[in-house]
This record gives sequence, structure tokens and C-alpha cells, in this order.
Amino acid sequence: MKFELIEKKVSDIDADLEIVFIIEKNFEHKWVKDKYELKLLNFKAEPEEVAFLPHQRRVYVGAKNLEHDEIRIAAAKAIKTIKNKKFKSAKIGVYIQNCPITNIKAVVEGMVLGVYEFDKYKSKKQKSDLETIYIAKEDYSDKNFTTKNAKKSIKEAVIVAEATNFVRDIINTPPNEINPVTLAKLAEKMANEEDLECKILDEKELEKEGMGAFLAVAKASTNPPRLIHLSYKPENAKAKIALVGKGLTYDSGGLSLKPSDYMVTMKADKSGACAVLGIIKAAKKMELPVEIHAIVGAAENMVSGNAYKPDDVLKAKNSKTIEVKNTDAEGRLVLADCLCYAQEKVEPDYILDFATLTGACVVALGEYTTGVMGHNNELKKRILEAAKASGELAAELPFNRYLPKLLESKIADISNISSSRYGGAITAALFLSEFIEEKNKDKWVHLDIAGPAFVQKEWGYNPYGASGAGVRLAIKWLQKEFVFDKKHP
Repeated sequence: MKFELIEKKVSDIDADLEIVFIIEKNFEHKWVKDKYELKLLNFKAEPEEVAFLPHQRRVYVGAKNLEHDEIRIAAAKAIKTIKNKKFKSAKIGVYIQNCPITNIKAVVEGMVLGVYEFDKYKSKKQKSDLETIYIAKEDYSDKNFTTKNAKKSIKEAVIVAEATNFVRDIINTPPNEINPVTLAKLAEKMANEEDLECKILDEKELEKEGMGAFLAVAKASTNPPRLIHLSYKPENAKAKIALVGKGLTYDSGGLSLKPSDYMVTMKADKSGACAVLGIIKAAKKMELPVEIHAIVGAAENMVSGNAYKPDDVLKAKNSKTIEVKNTDAEGRLVLADCLCYAQEKVEPDYILDFATLTGACVVALGEYTTGVMGHNNELKKRILEAAKASGELAAELPFNRYLPKLLESKIADISNISSSRYGGAITAALFLSEFIEEKNKDKWVHLDIAGPAFVQKEWGYNPYGASGAGVRLAIKWLQKEFVFDKKHP
């Protein structure tokens, strides 16, 4: 499916089908041609409500307002309605409220995200006939609404949405195909295609690096661990960013074994790793002016006679000792060593980690929202602003002086879980904070994507399964931080 900007009015474009958004039940808009038929259908233009009129060759979609995420959702609903119909082309106009350029981007993102299906293992696949979406560039007075800017926005929207779908594909792929070794090979392949630097550390190299926590999690699996380090280094980079992703390609819980129902969907415990691969892929394609290092700790947490155990004491890369009280709190152990590695090897200006870290975050914020944690209030605020602009839901979970005491160990420097069942998402982040050097505390933000990364129901423009959480948020933050001027939405 491709997108073409046409310098004509919607009514003058020849296409098989027209897509019309009805905003706030505004049936008087010039693009609404079928009021009588819509009345017969009792179509009220509620948000996400769709009316498909095949004989008139129009699809009407209700939207609450012209906020960018409402536009994305409406575009996704439209494309889901027509993607398996016998239409080769569709046309759509761009509403001028807010920023028409950003609305174009929202339309394109919504359609690319909405058309996504993971049918790799289906014997019968439905092929869409839809080839082209024509976007009308009517004569609006907005000085930024130039053909050049609009085409650039379409290109960027396609890159970001396709990177998100790339991430969805990897997360949805089951653990019999994606393990630490095959994930590393996939990253190598992507690096070759995108002209990125790539370094893979095997278990012997991890041992040389002193990454005892990471290795402990991985040692019960027949699939050995891998550390993946991809680098994008443009000339005259404005900053150096480390993106660290949790890559548990499968998590059984280890000896602290998960109940069988909770093991289903644990292929998604690699979502943080996949997100950072998607972010660096999109950043390179967009030629963002920042040096980016994507660092992934890939491992399987399994059960065998040599599995790490509750009561073990592990030594991390920074020489801190960790008392293991629960082997299902494994992601933070892998991340601890990867964060140490990122600080030592990259010396970044900013550190963002992405992880499906805790069920407690889902309890706190629900299934659709990322938890944002860290020490720098201003940096967290900018991350949250970027999340909102990107369409990803995110909320802060605050640190306080008392919670770190819950991680105290009688025999080691720190325990891998809290002594309390409450506030688990925050105490997990505070555990990670112990592996952030003092000079880097204000450079680091932790994003717990356990809620939105993988959901067993459709929502908005997200299908059943993986959402690609983190990609659009991070790209928007990078743009707002290093590309856009302060007035850009």
C-alpha cells in the first residue's frame, strides 16, 4: 500500500472509494454527501463508529475531535473496513484544524498500523487488493502546508509505522523460532540492510565482561545468551543515546515457575529488545542527527539442573552483589548488566531502557499504558509529552526515599525483589537505578511497557498481540529533543 499526495480537491480525485471522517458529529461538513443513508443506518458518528456505503463508494468514520491520535484511530478503523474489499484505491481529504501536516502524518500512521496482520502461520492468507491511498492537498492557508513538507511527513509516517510493524512481527514470532541466537542473527541481518554497526557478544565474551547476573538467568537454557549492540553514528551528531532493551525470548519463571496460564504470551517478554531494534531502524532511515546505540540482553529463563536458584548470590558487571529471592524477577538482572555495559562502552548523554518488567505496572496503570520512571523530573516530563504527541499512552510512577529500603539484603548488596508486594513496578525501577552510575542518574529513564506491549484484544489501531510499544514514543522524543523547534506539536 502506497500513499500519494495529489494537489487537487478531494472531489476532483479519481479513486475507487472515498474515506470521510465525521468530527464531533459534524454532518454538515462539505465532504459528507450521504446524510439520508447515514440517517437510515442510524449512524451517529460516535468515535470509532464506521458506516460503509459500497454503492456510494464511501466509508464514514466517527472521530471525537481532530487530535492527532483520534485521527490515527479513525484512519485505522477505515482501513480495517476496506482492506479485504475489492477496491484498489481510496482517497481522503485533510482537515485543517490544528496542523494539517501533522494530521497527514496521523492519517498515514493510522492506516499503516491498522492494516497490519500477523498471518505468518495461517494456511490461508487474505490478500488485500488495496494498492494506493490518495491524499488531497487542498488550498489551505497554513504556510507550513507545502507539498514538500507534506511529502516529507508521509515518508516519515511510513518509516515509523513500518518500524512499529517490524517490531510487532518479531514479538509475535513464537519462541521455537526466536531465541537469543536467532534474535542476534535477525539483528545482524537488519544491521547489514540498514548499514548499522553491529557487535554480538556470546556467553564467553559475557563472562569476560563480568556479566554474572545476565549469565545466571541464561544458564538453564539450551539456547545460549547473546548481547546485541547496534550503532548508528551520523556525522555531527547532536547527542549520544543508549537504548537498552530487555530481550527475554522466553520466560518460564525459572525455578520460581510461572503457573501455566501465565506462561502463555511470554514470547512477548522480548518486547523491550524488539522496540530498541525498531527505534534504531527508524532513526537511521529518517537520518536523525543523533548517535544511537541499541543494546539488547537476549536470554531464555528456563528450568534445568543447573538453573540459578532462590538464595543464590550473583555478581553484576559493576561488582555489586545480588541476593536472588525470586528467579522470575529475571529481566532486571539482565538489564542491570546491560545498563552497566551501556554506560561503560557508550558513555551516553541519555539512557532509556525499555522492558516488559513487571505485572505490577499493569496493575497500577492498566493494559495500555507505559510506566515512566527515573530521577530527572524534567526529562520524564519531556518523555511524557513525546508519548502524548506520538499517540502512546504513558504515565509517571514516582520514586520516594522509603521504597529503596525494601530492596535491602542481609547477605548481599541488594535483593532482586522487594520485601513488600506493593509498589512492585517502582521497586523494580529502583533496583535498576542501583546499576546507574551517580553521574548518569539524571540521564536515565526507565520505561516499563508490560501493559501495552502485548494485549490479547484489539484496541485502537493495535491488533491482537504485539503493539510495538515504545517505537513511536522514542522517535517522537528524539525529534522533539534534537530536530523540531519548541513550537512543533
